[in-house]
Amino acid sequence: MPSEVKVPALGESVAEATIGEWLKKPGDAVKQDEPIASLETDKVAIEVPSPVNGVMGDQIAAVGDTVAVGAVIARIEDATSAAGNDPIKEREAAPVAPASDSAAAKDAEAPEAAKPLDAQPAASVRSGQPTEMPALSPAVRRLVLEHGIDPARVKGTGKDGRLTREDVLEAAKQQGDAPANEPAQTAKPIAQSSDRPEERVKMTRLRQTIARRLKEAQDTAALLTTFNDVDMTAVIAARTRYKDLFEKKHNVRLGFMGFFTKAACLALKDIPNVNARIDGDEIVYHNYVDVSVAVSAPNGLVVPVIRNAEALSFAGIEKAIGEFGAKAKAGTLTIDDMAGGTFTISNGGVFGSLMSTPIINPPQSAVLGLHRIEDRAVVVDGQVVVRPMMYLALSYDHRLVDGREAVTFLKTIKEAIEDPTRMLIDL
Repeated sequence: MPSEVKVPALGESVAEATIGEWLKKPGDAVKQDEPIASLETDKVAIEVPSPVNGVMGDQIAAVGDTVAVGAVIARIEDATSAAGNDPIKEREAAPVAPASDSAAAKDAEAPEAAKPLDAQPAASVRSGQPTEMPALSPAVRRLVLEHGIDPARVKGTGKDGRLTREDVLEAAKQQGDAPANEPAQTAKPIAQSSDRPEERVKMTRLRQTIARRLKEAQDTAALLTTFNDVDMTAVIAARTRYKDLFEKKHNVRLGFMGFFTKAACLALKDIPNVNARIDGDEIVYHNYVDVSVAVSAPNGLVVPVIRNAEALSFAGIEKAIGEFGAKAKAGTLTIDDMAGGTFTISNGGVFGSLMSTPIINPPQSAVLGLHRIEDRAVVVDGQVVVRPMMYLALSYDHRLVDGREAVTFLKTIKEAIEDPTRMLIDL
């Protein structure tokens, strides 16, 4: 009897998802707990595992369909009952061809795929027709076709060996003989005859949610941004002096985010409104700090949450950030990883940003923006000197946070970064 595959629980307040892609085709053998489909929710992509061993049966929902929690999206056939369609068994049961015709029959029936891999023409790789197309996300599939990469020849570094965007780009870099401007064979331009083609691609559910929430922040909150700059000399010196010992002891690198997270926790303790939120006509104050850290994922920016950051050590914060970064790259972040959050830190400096006005992540009331470090001439004790400087930006909801509080908050972070001892003695 076929086993039903249902949409699993997607997390608190998440009632439906969209079929992102099918990882198995009808007739494919599947193992228990092996991913067979990818669902896109408002926050993350979730893989749906097979409940049993067997053969992929009917796919009840199509890619792009919206499905509710508990809905049946596919069936898994029992392996023994599906054996009647096994091509191997069919060949065993088929009558043997006459001896005189055996050579001709063998030549006629030998499939092209049975030839050695090296014997296949190189053009087959560039034509967008790989020897065996593994399960790919839409973004990775597009890169595969654009660069003429055979995914069967590339070792994936994602979950369960799946290909990531970085894997394809690295393979394209190594494949120097492929034309750089070769167009994707499967692209569907709007105007085929025009020299300015366009292509329409439906927004993913995650991108739609990002767009909706950012617009909601602009429409609801009274957004304002205040700026300051910070001399990074002391932090750079401390990191240079202790990074090797730190990594040896804690098995994680000492980065700048640990310093800024600890400094933010110190400032949030002094200015609690920045760590609060508005709920109707009430203000909800949080006696803990759950820091949302903005990280880049293949489908957009996501914000996993470091729980109780105020109680964590530098090593605990750096380990949490490292784990979230690896999970975001592999596409394995869960809804629980991103639920909640009372304050956000976004580091645009890793992409080279000099200054920005970040948008808050509702229902939070503030976000701290970090930027690139660059040497600038500043005046210290009446002397013009060159120091490594960074611009800081705090965007906040002016309905809850006053200008004085925002400026004081940013000034507290500046003082803690320029004199890290303050973080140790709670000043």
